[in-house]
Amino acid sequence: MATKKKLGSAKKFGARYGKKLKRKVAEIELEQKKLYKCPYCNHMKVKRVSYGIWQCKKCGSKFTSKAYHVTRKINVKGV
Repeated sequence: MATKKKLGSAKKFGARYGKKLKRKVAEIELEQKKLYKCPYCNHMKVKRVSYGIWQCKKCGSKFTSKAYHVTRKINVKGV
């Protein structure tokens, strides 16, 4: 028997929109809600504030990165 992938938060759509789209939404929401490593203090405390804006709860630094996950390299201009 094939293994089933869990839909997680995409269950809210019920029987609408199809299996593939719900799986993609579930993957994106899982990526954006997990904690990431801060590029400044190296602690796993970075959380998404809004679209492309991230903030570390340890050192308080706020920076921009990709929309749904933090990239490894952060470009700092004017500092």
